[in-house]
Amino acid sequence: MKKFLRCFAFLFCLSFAQAQTGYEIKINLKNCKDTIAYLAFYQFDKLYISDTCKKVVNGNIVFKGKKKLDKGVYFLLSQDKGNYFDFIVDDQSQKQQISSDKANLLENLKAINSKQNENFFNYIRFVSAKNKEFDGFKKLIKEQKKSDSTALLTKEFKVLNEAISQNDLNAIAQNKGTYLSEMLTLKSEKVATDVPKASNGRPDSIYSYTYYKKHFWEGVNFQDDAMLRNPFFANKIKQYFNTVVVQHPDSICVEIDKIMLKTQPGTKMNMLLLAYFTSTYEIPKIMGMDKVFVYMVDNYFKTGKAKGVYDDSVIQLIINRGNILAPLQLGKTAPELYMIDIPTHDKIAKMGFDIAKTSEEITKIYYDNKAEIEKSYTTLSSVNADYLILLFWDVDCGHCQKEVPKILELYHDLLKEKKNVQVFGVYTQNEFDKYKKYIADNKVDWINVYDGVHINNLKDKYDVVTTPVIYILDKNKVIKAKGIGSEAIRSIITQMEKEYSKK
Repeated sequence: MKKFLRCFAFLFCLSFAQAQTGYEIKINLKNCKDTIAYLAFYQFDKLYISDTCKKVVNGNIVFKGKKKLDKGVYFLLSQDKGNYFDFIVDDQSQKQQISSDKANLLENLKAINSKQNENFFNYIRFVSAKNKEFDGFKKLIKEQKKSDSTALLTKEFKVLNEAISQNDLNAIAQNKGTYLSEMLTLKSEKVATDVPKASNGRPDSIYSYTYYKKHFWEGVNFQDDAMLRNPFFANKIKQYFNTVVVQHPDSICVEIDKIMLKTQPGTKMNMLLLAYFTSTYEIPKIMGMDKVFVYMVDNYFKTGKAKGVYDDSVIQLIINRGNILAPLQLGKTAPELYMIDIPTHDKIAKMGFDIAKTSEEITKIYYDNKAEIEKSYTTLSSVNADYLILLFWDVDCGHCQKEVPKILELYHDLLKEKKNVQVFGVYTQNEFDKYKKYIADNKVDWINVYDGVHINNLKDKYDVVTTPVIYILDKNKVIKAKGIGSEAIRSIITQMEKEYSKK
């Protein structure tokens, strides 16, 4: 009998444990006319749908599944994919009930059986009220048309920020040990309070910056993937790398390594951060920052650390891309170009290059005429100029048709100013007659060349995928600028002129 009871007790416990697995989120949303609703969650800078309630009746919504939901911030989406409200799911709140009224969502938002979510809703209400208060103040100032409106708004914004920051600290302390506390720790700004005075008698800005940077990630657990699943983490990463870290590729590479070392290989955190840094710096907004991408390729992709983040074929594509960009970094000597100018075209054409249809034919023609071809080259290294504008363009490119006349006008202006400047204009296609006509009709009088013997592979050598592509080289053929528009050329040459004068 005792054995039977023990067995029964074991089965009861097993049955109870099984009943506790999975999740069930019940939401009652008054005045809701939706017939479908979605459960979604944040993950870094993307939003994903986790579950769908296909039968919403009178605002009663149920999301249910056999597998537990990952810890993080979730939100209720309407059938039109509009966000109703956010709430937290963790190990203790896989089964929870929430109610509200569509007529006034935030004011009526209640967590029936989750103290953490009730505190979260109160927190959101507080921040919302403060923002509404500030908006009202802005409107009043605008109506009064006061001369010191900017100063008044700055002062009021500071008061608002201080109130929210203090509320953050209170909420962190009151909810210690919960995901809400961890999330608000991530969100909060770690600003120095007792800032010493600098020699000029003002607060020491260097001390403030150093303190802010040092404490920026304090209390943030990079080994917990749940940190990805809230609306703050992605913005925090972007804020750190865009405004806190010195905007120099070497400084950014150091900070990326520090962040990546905080993560565990193979985790979602590790994978998403690696993917984010790689994609962000492949095509950066700031010139020269693609050096970070090359660093990522050399130190994470070529070393095998990216395995599991991408499949092998994608990893190889990224490595290939890094290999193309590596010799094109600012400060590197520009790769040599072996080009044919317009007067030499007829001699090259007689060899058969213009009618060759396969790479095998071109290769044979080249080696049959190698000695003569090499005498015919106009090379990049042969150009003597303090300022060398390297332009890749195409006659039929709409953007080129706008940029080339601007560059031509600037080129003539710089010559009038006695600048030792040259333009090495590389036509990227092979329709010679059309190219020659454009040069003559538009009086393009710089160095005009094209890849007449198909030896340069401009796509890989200079990353010419679209046109126009502009590089600025110094007198030693060192790359000083790249990927710019015509409007930036003069300012870069002016900066180079200053650098020359210092030497």
